Amino acid sequence: MMLALDFLVELGTEELPPKALKRLGEAFLDGVEKGLREAGLTYDAARYYAAPRRLAILVNQLATQQPDRTNQMDGPPVQAAFDADGQPTKAAQGFARKCGVEVSELDQTGPKLRYLQNIPGQAASDLLPGIVDTALAALPIPKRMRWASRKTEFVRPTQWLVMLLGDSMIPGEILAQEAGRTSRGHRFHHPEAVRISSPASYAEDLRKAHVVTDFAERREMIRARVQELAAEQQGTAIMPDDLLDEVTALVEWPVPLVCRFEERFLDVPQEALISTMQDNQKYFCLLDGKGRLLPRFITVANIESRDPAQIISGNEKVVRPRLTDAEFFFKQDKKHPLESHNKRLANVVFQAQLGSVFDKAQRVSSLAAFIAEQIGGDANKAARAGLLSKCDLSTEMVGEFPELQGIAGYYYALHDGEAEDVALALNEQYMPKGAGGDLPGTLTGAAVALADKLDTLVGIFGIGMLPTGSKDPYALRRAALGILRILIEKGLELDVNAAIQVAIGQYAERIKSDGLLLQVQDFIFDRLRARYEDEGIDVAVYQSVRAVTPHSPLDFDQRVQAVQAFRRLPEAEALAAANKRVANILSKADIAVSLTVDSGLLEEQAEMALAEAVQKAEDRVVPLASSRQYQSSLEALAGLREPVDGFFDQVLVNAEDPAVKGNRYALLARLRGLFLGVADISLLG
Repeated sequence: MMLALDFLVELGTEELPPKALKRLGEAFLDGVEKGLREAGLTYDAARYYAAPRRLAILVNQLATQQPDRTNQMDGPPVQAAFDADGQPTKAAQGFARKCGVEVSELDQTGPKLRYLQNIPGQAASDLLPGIVDTALAALPIPKRMRWASRKTEFVRPTQWLVMLLGDSMIPGEILAQEAGRTSRGHRFHHPEAVRISSPASYAEDLRKAHVVTDFAERREMIRARVQELAAEQQGTAIMPDDLLDEVTALVEWPVPLVCRFEERFLDVPQEALISTMQDNQKYFCLLDGKGRLLPRFITVANIESRDPAQIISGNEKVVRPRLTDAEFFFKQDKKHPLESHNKRLANVVFQAQLGSVFDKAQRVSSLAAFIAEQIGGDANKAARAGLLSKCDLSTEMVGEFPELQGIAGYYYALHDGEAEDVALALNEQYMPKGAGGDLPGTLTGAAVALADKLDTLVGIFGIGMLPTGSKDPYALRRAALGILRILIEKGLELDVNAAIQVAIGQYAERIKSDGLLLQVQDFIFDRLRARYEDEGIDVAVYQSVRAVTPHSPLDFDQRVQAVQAFRRLPEAEALAAANKRVANILSKADIAVSLTVDSGLLEEQAEMALAEAVQKAEDRVVPLASSRQYQSSLEALAGLREPVDGFFDQVLVNAEDPAVKGNRYALLARLRGLFLGVADISLLG
């Protein structure tokens, strides 16, 4: 039976880049596992450890020996390998040379010459240094470093290397380090060497030396302790995942501590304070029950100090100048009305061919007023919000904290006495910020957000800068998806074509308007296809609605939901097939098709029945469709299945009498028109 032992490799380094630590640990594990698979070395499980000064992999029950394997090489056909006298030909000799043997040692029993090479398995201890080296070389490191006079390169200078298989050390040199069995503990608590007694005891040996090697365990320790401390302060901590990961990557022995700052700083927009404390200092901020910032924050020390007050006061000293800067910018900005910043923006280019940022604000203002009227908002407020929409871009606050664009505008607009929803719209214009991001909460905000996105789409398309493949510098796809989400999810009615037309008109000579309306409209509605696929709606349903070109995304969505429900009805398949047949007949018509059915020309019982059914359906369905009760409309049309089937079974559409034929075409056109009031269901077949 093959022996199996645990394997450990630990590479010690200078402090690794915190934002990349978790990714480096995962990639190291992937690389080692790939190497083991390729070498045919079996094992039970493998995991990574990652701390600021080390990356490690532990493999449980690794086979200590590769299995023996056979390598088969096929040569030329046996007939071509020997001449008439039975002597080996050049082909046979060449193949034998390639295999490193005599011709007599080749297997001649099959149709081709064959060489079976038995390769004895190598010891895992001989293979592991190469596997580890390859895995480290493949790590996703954008910029490698050299150190001392060495040519070796890695993300940070290396300091030590541990490689153990069972109780035995594996010799070898990797990244300028000779393998041993001694690691190092915490830089301050336990700077001495730490002997790793066995791979399985790795984590415990280092824990005694004040190092928690497991990334996930350290992360959970921080999360739980920060939550506990926050609760003691009657607050909750803001813990974004990426910040928690970064702090986890900065400490070997996490010790969260509560610090404070002066209450006067709470007069500054809390988003600015949170931004600087999180991004620059890696602190966790605390909110009270109403979501307001508390004058406290939690820092995570990497040391268990005998005098934690020293660490706390050090952090409080460091944060004060940062908060003072934010306070200064806020006070400076408030000295000037928000609107005055438009003067500066008249000299800031939005896009060379499309004018300044102020030009854009003016366009957004009038387009937002048009949209607000359509969606039931206040045109004056939307126009005002549009005019102020870009002002905060030239404030000191946004200059220092770019992520506060919109938020700073909100505070300054309130300070200037603007209406609440005008102020809110300055931030809501950027919504939704991502795939599942929040939508504007006010109609004024929705109008400005829609206007801003439509203006960008029309302008950039109008100068021919279409997104290609992965290149989309103006985030046009995101803008189109944002427009759709706002209108559909907020239930807002807007004729997008009319709004695009207004946007085109505002650019006048700056853009090429030929075919632009259709191009932008198609680009926006094309984005719906992926949305419905994600919801599990068949692409044929989307196409059936697209074929009747609704101009309102909300209307489009209501039709899609109705067609999706219709498809579940037992009559749906037959009616889709009948519609397809009708569409084909009408598309090949060699006569002008009227929509007037002459009851005097109805001859067959089945066509009379269909004409009567169509008339009744029109009386019932047309009002339903015009009031957008599409599902009820399609359910009513499902009742046409029998008369439609009867018509096609018993009636010859292309009758010899041209008047009768024309009348039957008119009847079919009326039938098709009823369905087209919702969607082209012939595309469902």
